Amino acid sequence: MLVDTHPMENVLILGKNGLVGSAVIRNTPMGVTTYTPDKAELNLKNKSDVAEYIRKFNISSIVLAAAKVGGIGANSIHHRDFLLENLEIQNAVIGAAAELGVSKLIFLGSSCIYPKMADQPIAESSLLTGPLEPTNEGYALAKISGVRLCKAIYEEQGLSYYSLMPTNLYGPNDNFDLLSAHVPAALMRRFHEAKINHSATVTIWGSGSPLREFMHSDDLATAIWFMLEANPEPGLYNIGSGVEASIKDFSYLMSKVIGFEGQIDFDVSKPDGTPRKLLNSNKVRSLGWESKIGLIEGLKDTYNWYLKALESGHVRGQ
Repeated sequence: MLVDTHPMENVLILGKNGLVGSAVIRNTPMGVTTYTPDKAELNLKNKSDVAEYIRKFNISSIVLAAAKVGGIGANSIHHRDFLLENLEIQNAVIGAAAELGVSKLIFLGSSCIYPKMADQPIAESSLLTGPLEPTNEGYALAKISGVRLCKAIYEEQGLSYYSLMPTNLYGPNDNFDLLSAHVPAALMRRFHEAKINHSATVTIWGSGSPLREFMHSDDLATAIWFMLEANPEPGLYNIGSGVEASIKDFSYLMSKVIGFEGQIDFDVSKPDGTPRKLLNSNKVRSLGWESKIGLIEGLKDTYNWYLKALESGHVRGQ
């Protein structure tokens, strides 16, 4: 079901330097005016500051790609920070937008909002049907709150506030800090450093058996612009590629892309996390959106970017 279409005029993109925000900017359609403040220009935890910015630039749509994110290691020991900081950002931005009547907003989370043992592929209806994966519960709870807030705003005010839950992402401008990076960025850095240091072995956390779905950030960006333009019925939408691989297979694929020829060991004393996370993205596909970037193509593209960024000293977290 489509609701009345509101034209895109002035779009506020938050999180400009991150994996998703930079991809959204990179894929901006012709004729769209974007505003991309950084942390020094706009305090996203201050609702009054956000409201003032929205009024000043007559913002009609918002993409909330700013968040505190991290890998399994960071999530498992900093639940308070992931819960509190994400709630502060969400409440300030979404709350200000709703009070000022901003017509469209894209709220972003991840597949970790779903129960650890959800039926696979995971449908949007699985939300809140079972316990979460303990290692990222803080982040997941914050994002679930954001989903429900957007739902309430649509039901009470009729504003087109969408919650998009992407699968595991990779791409340019990812975070490559080994303590907080997600799997693709962490593996890319580790295999690259192992290659240039002529290391004989790379050790990966866990057994390698968990299955994960991977998608290039540019595919998510096209989905975001698609939703803003098509303006379907607001709600929760999974955004996935349908490309699934075990951590073990993905590790070997990454090592091949990087050119690392040593041995890969798996440390079974470390946690695996959720055993499988494959999203059912039929809801968004039924509207006409599709993921288009193949996994090998996307990883090669990202590694080429990474090499150039290393030369210029512009790799986040490294």
